[in-house]
Amino acid sequence: MKKLSLFSGLLCALCLYSCQKFFDWHQSGNPHTNSNITDPTGLVSPSQHGKLDTIQKGFAFTEGPAVDKHGNIFFTDQPNDKIYRWDANTGKITSFLTGTGRSNGMAFDKDGNLIACADMHGELWKIYPDGHHDVLVNNYNGKLLNGPNDVWINPVTGGMYITDPIFPRDYWDDSDPRKQGWEPTHSEQAATGKGGHVYYLAPGSHKLVRVTTQPEWDADSWPNGVVGTPDGKKLYVNKWKGDNMGGTWVFDINADGTLSHIRKFVEMGGDGMSMDSRGNVYISNGFGVTAFDPYGNSIFNVPTGGGATNNVFGGKDNKLLFITGAPDRVTSLKMNVKGVEKF
Repeated sequence: MKKLSLFSGLLCALCLYSCQKFFDWHQSGNPHTNSNITDPTGLVSPSQHGKLDTIQKGFAFTEGPAVDKHGNIFFTDQPNDKIYRWDANTGKITSFLTGTGRSNGMAFDKDGNLIACADMHGELWKIYPDGHHDVLVNNYNGKLLNGPNDVWINPVTGGMYITDPIFPRDYWDDSDPRKQGWEPTHSEQAATGKGGHVYYLAPGSHKLVRVTTQPEWDADSWPNGVVGTPDGKKLYVNKWKGDNMGGTWVFDINADGTLSHIRKFVEMGGDGMSMDSRGNVYISNGFGVTAFDPYGNSIFNVPTGGGATNNVFGGKDNKLLFITGAPDRVTSLKMNVKGVEKF
């Protein structure tokens, strides 16, 4: 990205998603090109030759990649209200569902259903393999959610964690109490401010539990990406901010699903996250995808030339890092490490 004018048309096309969010990513700057992969510990397969692969272009705003037990990856195009499927065997992309409640972040449950953050009406959906859905939850204490953004499912317990930032959408009806301009100043989940929290949905429950509390957690912010460890004991949550430095926090997960022992993991924040088998955390934001080891040391970066919204490991061997971003495309890297998702 060399001149802001190059993005003016794209910004207009993406206004249904969040023009301000996209604009701030690019204002923060990303001077790299696809050939400038930083990888001192050898996470990337040598077959990549230091370059990012573009799988397909032509989308409006890609998000929410989720991997099923076969390594196939489903992702959203939120402005077009679609979910697509990438096939691990053929590498082809096909349409899975149109009319998704404006789904954003997603994850598969143990039964092969797609759990989707549908922010049109502030809902969490369970989408079955045939495309029909149930609404799992649409409120907290009777108040409309801001708009669920991302979800992680504890592989040990099946409990779900969702982030709920307030990103005003142009597709919200004028009667929607969340409707407002940028920067948002009010939320149904707070007397004042953004009311940005993380929530927990226990297996079989239809009632959310708020698991972030002030003053340790600043709710006047945008909690965004979420990922946890495969043993179900730690949860990582980042916050979106225009300069990509909203911060990422790590919590201990208690037996009842609540969180404790909050501490800042790294200064970088952003959007969706994933984790590899070594415990490295991959954060998507305006700088592409950056990975940190379990101690918070930066060990990897792949710039996309236009930021990244999310990432997940998939493919037949679970060694393909699938990236939504730049926002009009999906890209990938063959890796030497596997993701933690259980096929």
